[in-house]
Amino acid sequence: MTQPIAFQLLAQEGQARAGIVSTRRGDIETPVFMPVGTAGSVKGVRFEQLEQHDLDARIILGNTYHLWLRPGLEIIRAAGGLHRFIGWDRALLTDSGGFQVWSLGELRTISEAGTQFRSHVDGSLQFLSPEVSMEVQAVLGSDIVMVFDECTPGQAPHSEARQSMELTTRWARRSRDRFDVLQREGADPGRQPVEGLSGTQALFGIVQGAAHLDLRRESLERNLEIGFDGYAIGGLSVGEEKSVMWSVVGEVAPLLPAELPRYLMGVGTPVNILEGIERGIDMFDCVMPTRNGRNGMLFTKNGIMNMRNKKWADDFSPVDPDGTSFVDHQYSRAFLRHLVISGEMLGAQIASQHNLAFYLWLVKEARRQILNNTFAGWKEEMVRKISARL
Repeated sequence: MTQPIAFQLLAQEGQARAGIVSTRRGDIETPVFMPVGTAGSVKGVRFEQLEQHDLDARIILGNTYHLWLRPGLEIIRAAGGLHRFIGWDRALLTDSGGFQVWSLGELRTISEAGTQFRSHVDGSLQFLSPEVSMEVQAVLGSDIVMVFDECTPGQAPHSEARQSMELTTRWARRSRDRFDVLQREGADPGRQPVEGLSGTQALFGIVQGAAHLDLRRESLERNLEIGFDGYAIGGLSVGEEKSVMWSVVGEVAPLLPAELPRYLMGVGTPVNILEGIERGIDMFDCVMPTRNGRNGMLFTKNGIMNMRNKKWADDFSPVDPDGTSFVDHQYSRAFLRHLVISGEMLGAQIASQHNLAFYLWLVKEARRQILNNTFAGWKEEMVRKISARL
């Protein structure tokens, strides 16, 4: 493989796609769900568990903003990059930090140059720009790098969304330019050689434009002019109506290059993932499996379980008889409820591992259905089942 990544489309049913993203760290079958390891750790789940056959995660996420602020580039550079620092040998995607800076609200100021903000760690004044984001991600050594963008809420008015989209487009061009220099030189901004960096990272563009389809189309066209290794749809699942989100995805996804991977950022629930797959999305991420797991919510093939519910207090059946994870059959619902109610760390770990296993099973099964040309009927039935409250 001469390119940093390659994508092969194996089958398509309607807009739904099954393919393979090949990286230097192995193949990733799509559709794929990527567990979120914001600070280099997927909360509550060890990496060896993620690699076991019942989860078999081929790619996880890290975040530029968080890793840059803590532990910082000096530590990660000294460790030899993020893979070595955290002990993960499979693929990594790093988000650029744009969403995290946007979420700071009044604590940040956006200009043409970049974003100035107060660190949530120590209150220090920091500055993040397209160039800095690319430089940080070069040190991290992730396999897939995201351009630095401004996240515009889906409900933003047209004028505000246009201004934001145009700024994001200019930032995308600057991200591309700095990224290309770093890849050619094979060194980080400290002029330190980065093992295996030269030409090995892929850069994804991000389509923005809020809920306005004309802006989304324009953003896509301008992204295509710059040229990227894959394309993401950003700025969704940030407060807009679900109908708006799916209108945008349904409009944009089919226009993305068929020969490159398509990524829907930060989405979402199991139902939303199936809706995204149906519209042609290949890659997903969300904190929901572990965040909801820590609060005692389990997603299953037959519906959603709130483990705080008293009905599980004397239910000694397995956590999920139909589940694919070891924890589903090792522990009882009564025991898991006891752990959750008691605030025991093990309860969050069991629930998080279960939820991740379910999410990863869901996309693998969707892939199998697409390959068999049976996705549409299966998806309709699965949405009905997994939406139930148990």
